[in-house]
Amino acid sequence: MDNHFTKALKEWQDVVGSVHASIHPEELKTFQNTTFQTDQKVLAVIKPGTREEVEKCVRVANTYKIPLYPVSTGKNWGYGSGVPTGPNNVILYLGRMNRIIDYHEDLAYVTVEPGVTQKDLYQYLIEQQSNLFMDVTGASESCSLIGNAVERGFGHTPYGDHFSFVCGFEVVLPTGEVIQTGLSHFRNAKASPVYRWGVGPFLDGLFSQSNLGIVTRMTFWLMPKPEQFEAFYCRVDSEKKLALIIDQLRPLRLSGILRSAVHIGNDYKVLNTFQRYPWDETNGQFPLKPQEMKKIAKKHKIGAWNVSGALYGTRFDVIQAKRKVSKALNGVGDKLVFLNDSKISFFQTCLKLIPWLRNSHLFRQLEILKPIYGLNLGIPTDTMMKSVYWRKKGDIENPMDPDRDRCGLIWLSAVAPLEGCHAQEIFQITKDILLEFKFEPMISVTMITERAMDFIISIVYDRDTPGQDLAAMNCHDKLLGYLTDEGYYPYRLGIQNMSKIKSHNPNYTDMLKKIKAVLDPNGIISPGRYEL
Repeated sequence: MDNHFTKALKEWQDVVGSVHASIHPEELKTFQNTTFQTDQKVLAVIKPGTREEVEKCVRVANTYKIPLYPVSTGKNWGYGSGVPTGPNNVILYLGRMNRIIDYHEDLAYVTVEPGVTQKDLYQYLIEQQSNLFMDVTGASESCSLIGNAVERGFGHTPYGDHFSFVCGFEVVLPTGEVIQTGLSHFRNAKASPVYRWGVGPFLDGLFSQSNLGIVTRMTFWLMPKPEQFEAFYCRVDSEKKLALIIDQLRPLRLSGILRSAVHIGNDYKVLNTFQRYPWDETNGQFPLKPQEMKKIAKKHKIGAWNVSGALYGTRFDVIQAKRKVSKALNGVGDKLVFLNDSKISFFQTCLKLIPWLRNSHLFRQLEILKPIYGLNLGIPTDTMMKSVYWRKKGDIENPMDPDRDRCGLIWLSAVAPLEGCHAQEIFQITKDILLEFKFEPMISVTMITERAMDFIISIVYDRDTPGQDLAAMNCHDKLLGYLTDEGYYPYRLGIQNMSKIKSHNPNYTDMLKKIKAVLDPNGIISPGRYEL
């Protein structure tokens, strides 16, 4: 350890306390390990507890020219977890900053710090006996709200496009200075948590998917519980009907009949959510071949495509929406089901009274649908986390930790216009390439806005199987190349492709460099992150 770094570490320890500024090998290992092969080394882990401590830590980093890599809770699984984009960074872990700063029931907003997780806010709203709920992702309950929002992640409800429902950022700049965005920089602005634009240039976007500052506070808008809610699920038994599903539902999305994000998962993706790899049925070989998948799908009544969405509004709104959804999917889906609280309660009562039903397809399907149903109502769950253990053998240790357990997961998330022809093209490219590299083509399509869809492509494997890390990254790189050649770019990047996506317009790249140079003259914050 050189004298230069030793001095910096001593100053960081003075700021946050020696217990929160660590160079312990086990602590460093946590932030050098993710769900795919990496070789970045971390110098230290610093854990500030307040914004003021973040400011001081950043100033120390500038003094000694040591780069900081801020993470919220470090659970960005599939995109790099808490591993830096480059070598010899110091992790600035914000998980200790876990306060809920402000909450307003009538105006439906909450202001939080980066360490506040999905579970934290969910429990807080229950304690407040709130009539509001948040949008959640299918990721772990322990994932950061701010961490997902600044990556422009998405969930399930009408507020699913997270970055569209946040405002009032507090940001520590790379020099250690602090700014507030929107109207928040005016001391007496009463509308700062409810009006995102402010006055003058809109700056919030500069601090999403960037390395231009550290967001230490953010306001989230919450959704009032509707008068009526029903979820719908549709099984489609032909993979050739993906384009038709998209084209039939798009008018409902555009017109506002479908207000929520609509998710469409293929058979591999659905199987992956409720069971581990069927080693016995494949004689220990992988991948699970399409003809084998079809047999399992038939057994468990899984469609080639499986559509899930939700309807929100007045009782009349939902009745009308159900009619339109039924009409749109008539002749497309092989089975369309609507679920509400009353139906679920009835099914659960039947299962208690008639024990043998637990061995039926009804019980299995209800177990699959319950977590998805809950996500549409803002209830976080760890259920989907089990999917990362798809090819792992043996028991799953709780709490689940894909990094610790050497689960293999790489996500590639392509965005496309909401038209069936694009969906079919992306699906065919993805299916062919994943099977070529002996990975199951696990694909979900989300109609995230009225005009765009995201393809979430999962490369899932066991890192303890020799050669799989290399095969998975080669598969990712080939797929990324094919998709971008066809004009389908990721909506977000992981550390596995930060350096592989470059703008075709040098003026855009130059502009980003100029902004970075002004805000971060010493290149202190997350060098290499989203530098297109």
